[in-house]
Amino acid sequence: MALRAAGRQSLVDTVVDQLRTQVAAGEWPVGERIPTEHALAEQLQVGRNTVREAVRVLVHAGMLRSRQGEGTFVVSTADPAEIMRGVQRAGVRDVLELRIALEAEAARLAATRHEPADLRRMRDALDAQTALEDAEGQPDSGNLELYADHDIEFHKAVVEAAHNTALTATYGWFSSSVREALLTALGDRDMPRIIHGDHHAVMEAIASGDPDAAARAARALLERPKQAVESLLAEH
Repeated sequence: MALRAAGRQSLVDTVVDQLRTQVAAGEWPVGERIPTEHALAEQLQVGRNTVREAVRVLVHAGMLRSRQGEGTFVVSTADPAEIMRGVQRAGVRDVLELRIALEAEAARLAATRHEPADLRRMRDALDAQTALEDAEGQPDSGNLELYADHDIEFHKAVVEAAHNTALTATYGWFSSSVREALLTALGDRDMPRIIHGDHHAVMEAIASGDPDAAARAARALLERPKQAVESLLAEH
């Protein structure tokens, strides 16, 4: 199957897209070796160097793995980078709904797994954020990014207090989208301001060791902005 003309896209990028599509479609199942560089070059009618570079991209993405002397094998039919791009294209409501799912479970686990350092990290993040507010509890407009960073630090501390490597990695991957959505909300007068009492409720529930209370508090914290977003969407 010859590749279509690349147009503005580089030939390597075009080969990457084609191979990604073939792997995602299951042309080569997980665990199976993909064809040799020579075979792929003939199939796609491109040079072997182009195929080699494209395969390297997919190895780096985690879809393929090269084994010395054995060839290159499929390890995943999903490209993590493509999944992340989908998350980054998601709207604020979608991000909030995913946050509720992740953070409520993280808080539940953190209630029984947290260490003293986890609670100190949460408290420090809240104190640093409060220091950037005026007398009315509004964030300093000149420090919105730093204000958002402290909020993200609190939520990452909650997730990492669950001491679940997979959950921490997933949330760390997701946190850039969380930050972007938060900055959007901070700049929107129709969105509710951050309420520290809700954050302290999460921290205190985790400290108490009550998993159900911690999950409820984490969910309640994010339900307020989610409802505001839903109201705005309904108006428009």
